[in-house]
Amino acid sequence: MKQNDQLDEIDRRIVRELQRDASLSHAALAEKVGASSASVWRRVRNLETNGVLGRAVRLANAEHLDRSVNVLCQVRMTRQTMTARAEFEEFIRLREEIVECYAMSGEWDYLLRIAVRDVADYDRFVMRGVLAHPSVANAASNFALRQVKYTTEIPV
Repeated sequence: MKQNDQLDEIDRRIVRELQRDASLSHAALAEKVGASSASVWRRVRNLETNGVLGRAVRLANAEHLDRSVNVLCQVRMTRQTMTARAEFEEFIRLREEIVECYAMSGEWDYLLRIAVRDVADYDRFVMRGVLAHPSVANAASNFALRQVKYTTEIPV
């Protein structure tokens, strides 16, 4: 049975509310979901233990942090060995500019979302970082003109 099938309606409400505002106190969360504070505390701990809920974070505004340019970069590897992929993925984890990375099926091997200050910043990053990596054959970049939708909320 999938984890989601084991969630009752109160668990689902808890997950929805915490995705919207992780700073809610247990008392405030209990009021929103219609349960006691003690019950909510136990349920939240259980959801964390079972991996349904991860760590609580605050979302930062990229414009206020001078990282408003989003680039979607597709990467093709020179070789598909486990070692080459592991080395590239370690490189990805170490670069703060790369805020998302997906291993892909199809023509490209990886899709990166990179947050940079401007086009020159991206040029330096891609030329000295991504394309300089020994496992990378080539890359194609697309610059986001504007953000139409962004959410971290997973439907529950």
